[in-house]
Amino acid sequence: MKRIILISFLVFSGTLFAQQLPHFSQYYLNDYLINPAIAGTRPYFEGKSAHRYQWEGITDAPRTYTLSAHGPTKNQKMGLGGYLFTDHVGPTRRTGFNLSYAYHLKINESLNLSLGLSAGVLQFMIDGSKITLRESDDDIITNGVQSVLLPDAGFGFYLYHEKYYFGFSAPQLLNSRVTFFKDGRNPEGTLPSHFFVNGGYRFVLDEDFTIEPSVFVKYVKPAPVQVEGTLRVIYQDKLWLAGTYRDKDAITASLGYLINNSFTIAYAYDFTTTNLKNYSNGTHELMVGVRFYNLNKKDTQASFE
Repeated sequence: MKRIILISFLVFSGTLFAQQLPHFSQYYLNDYLINPAIAGTRPYFEGKSAHRYQWEGITDAPRTYTLSAHGPTKNQKMGLGGYLFTDHVGPTRRTGFNLSYAYHLKINESLNLSLGLSAGVLQFMIDGSKITLRESDDDIITNGVQSVLLPDAGFGFYLYHEKYYFGFSAPQLLNSRVTFFKDGRNPEGTLPSHFFVNGGYRFVLDEDFTIEPSVFVKYVKPAPVQVEGTLRVIYQDKLWLAGTYRDKDAITASLGYLINNSFTIAYAYDFTTTNLKNYSNGTHELMVGVRFYNLNKKDTQASFE
C-alpha cells in the first residue's frame, strides 16, 4: 500500500482531539518551538528554519516547515520571539504563527528561571477534492476547500544553568473548537492541550569533548505518553553527532556543525521502527540557523546549538 490518503482525515472525522502537534527529531536544537519560555535564555538573537519530510515513499505523508526567531532584551531580563509554520498532511494543511514573551528571574549567580507566554492564530484547511469518499453525497466533506481560523495560546517555564536545563510547556490551552459549517453538521473536534517536558545535562569530558544526554516527554489525551531520549557528543563546541530513540516510533541519527560561531546546519534521519517501515524509506529533517546581535562576547547556556 503506497498511498495513505486518510492519515490526517481522521482529524476532521471526530478524532481531532487526538491530533498531536508537528514533531521535530532535532528538538534539542530548535527548543523554542516547544517552549515559549526559552526566548531570551541565550545572549544573542537567533533565527532558525526547519524542514521535515516524514515517511519518505508514502504519498500524502506529513511535510512540515517552520521559521522562528527569538532573543533577549538589552538588559537580558526578558525575551521576545515568534515563529511561522505550515504543516501539510494529505488533503489537510495547518498554517499559523505564534508570538511569545518571557520574563527571566535570577535564582542565584548560575541558575535562572524563565516564565513564558505565547499567543497566535492557526488556520486549518481541508481540500475535499483530494478525498475519495464511500458516500459521494457526504455533507461534511465537499469537493471544495474548507478553512477555519482559530486562536491559540500557551505557557511554559524553563530552568536553566550552564550545565543543565529543565522545562515544561503547555501549548493549545484554549481548546478551540474546529467548526467548518454553521448549521450544526460539524463533527465534534477541538484542539487538545499538549504537555511537554524536556531536560538535559552537559558533561564536559575535556577541553574538546562534551556529552549531552537529554529527554523529551509528550502527552496529549487520549494518546499514550511518548518518551524520547537523545545522546549528543559535541567536539570543540562546533561539531556534534547525536542518536535518539523515540518510544514505539523511530531511531534517529543526526549530524550538525556550527560555522564561525554564527551559522548552524544540521541533518537528521529517522529509521522507522513501526510497521510503516514496510512502506517508508524513513524521514529526513534539515535545520539551518543563524545567530545575530550577540550581547555578550562569551556565549553561555546552549552555546553550541
